[in-house]
Amino acid sequence: MSIRGLANWKNIGLGLVLVGLAGCNQQKAETETIIRPVKVVEVAKPDEGRQMQYSGAVRARTEIAMGFRVDGKVTQRLVDVGQRVKPGDVLARLDPVDYELSVRQAEAQLASAEKQVEISRLALNRAQVLQEKSITSQSTLEQSQLSHEQAVASRDAAKSALEQAQNRVAYTTLTADVDGIVTATSAEAGQVLAAGSPVITLARDGAKEVAIAVPENDIAEFRPGKVVKAGFWSNSGLSLEGKVREVAGSADSQSRTFAVRVSLPDDPNVRLGMTATVSVRADDAKPAYVLPLAALSRQSDRPVVWLVDRKTQTVHPRPVTVAGFAGDGIRVTEGIAAGDLVVAAGTQFMREDMKVRLSEGEVENAQEPAAAGQPQQS
Repeated sequence: MSIRGLANWKNIGLGLVLVGLAGCNQQKAETETIIRPVKVVEVAKPDEGRQMQYSGAVRARTEIAMGFRVDGKVTQRLVDVGQRVKPGDVLARLDPVDYELSVRQAEAQLASAEKQVEISRLALNRAQVLQEKSITSQSTLEQSQLSHEQAVASRDAAKSALEQAQNRVAYTTLTADVDGIVTATSAEAGQVLAAGSPVITLARDGAKEVAIAVPENDIAEFRPGKVVKAGFWSNSGLSLEGKVREVAGSADSQSRTFAVRVSLPDDPNVRLGMTATVSVRADDAKPAYVLPLAALSRQSDRPVVWLVDRKTQTVHPRPVTVAGFAGDGIRVTEGIAAGDLVVAAGTQFMREDMKVRLSEGEVENAQEPAAAGQPQQS
């Protein structure tokens, strides 16, 4: 064989070796296992079930809109919002001049009526004496008696008219009837008011409650006597157990929500106007595990989550039952248990028995939300 032919055979052999090496590398790459890093959460204990939270304000159980019993012009308003009052304290005054003139008129009418009573009494006594002496007839005596009775009745009417006039003068001064705090003022000095118009709103001391507004889809969960919990924005460590006292029979025409009143136990830390959050557990509440929304996937038209096997470091789909949504994610009632590792992100890349890698610090705990199933409403 020539030198040229020998060189060709060497080139052919070298090419076969290179092709063989390339095939081995490709086969090795195909058989190499893909290990994907994932973010997971550890399933915590189940929550207490679907809960609802509604924000409201602390109010007095009894609020009195106080007004004058007569009409007139306001001359003074002596209290402001937030001021504490006690029985007998003067809140406001009206101009009493016209009513004082009415008192003088009634006094004059009473004096005239009393004179008429004296005159009729003298006439009656004279008629009795004359009738005993048979000087006058019986009918004349009876007429004198009737005139006297009419005079007495007119005097009594004049007394009542005087008392009414004096009462009207007294009504020009608005005073507090109970211990309480002024929560609103509706009139100023110089304003002319009709009788009964609200001037001062007074919150009576004593029982307090929280007023909330509930939409119609949740109003069935509220009934008088149901136990609820109340928290307070200004004092995170204060939590009280209250009871539903009153549920409105009809919805508000504008907001289409129902007014609900929750009575609170007596606590000195609770002040009028404080922001409160009422937490209510649904009657048909079922405990559920809360997972991030990104952990939910679908497979064969069924909701699934991907669980990580701690020993083999592989993932497997697990069908779950979703009960609803929480403020922090989804609520799962069946399919998982406390302590399971669930893939929290990238579920679209998962497949059966895929190897995964859990880096240190990537395992998080699925936290129970403050109120599962319902965002806060005011």
